[in-house]
Amino acid sequence: MIGTYRRWTISIEDTEEVFFCREDQALLSGMVAMGKRGIPSGCHGGGCGVCKIRIAAGDYEVGCMSREHVSREEEASGIVLACRAFPRSDLRVEVVGKLAKNIRNPSASVKKYGFV
Repeated sequence: MIGTYRRWTISIEDTEEVFFCREDQALLSGMVAMGKRGIPSGCHGGGCGVCKIRIAAGDYEVGCMSREHVSREEEASGIVLACRAFPRSDLRVEVVGKLAKNIRNPSASVKKYGFV
C-alpha cells in the first residue's frame, strides 16, 4: 500500500537535512521514519508546540493544531506544527519552535549542558 502514495522531498533549511515523506504522513512522522532529527519533537499530537516550523516553499495541508501554539495569523504565514502538516509537494522548512536555537547552534547545547 505504501506504493500508492506520493513521496515528497523535505529539506530542513537550518540543518540542511533532507528526508522523504509520503503524502499520508505528517512531516514529523516522515522525518522520524527516515531516522532524521532536524525538527525537534515532543508529544507528536499537536499539543506541545515543540515541532513548530515555517514552510518556506511548497504545498501542504494541516490537521488540527493547538491555537495556544500556532495562531491563525501564524498559520496564514506558513507557520505550522510538523506533527500536523502533510506534504502535497516538495517542501523547504525552517524550525521556529521552542528548541529552534539548539538546531541553529548545536554548540549552544554543548556549552550549556557540558556535553562533549
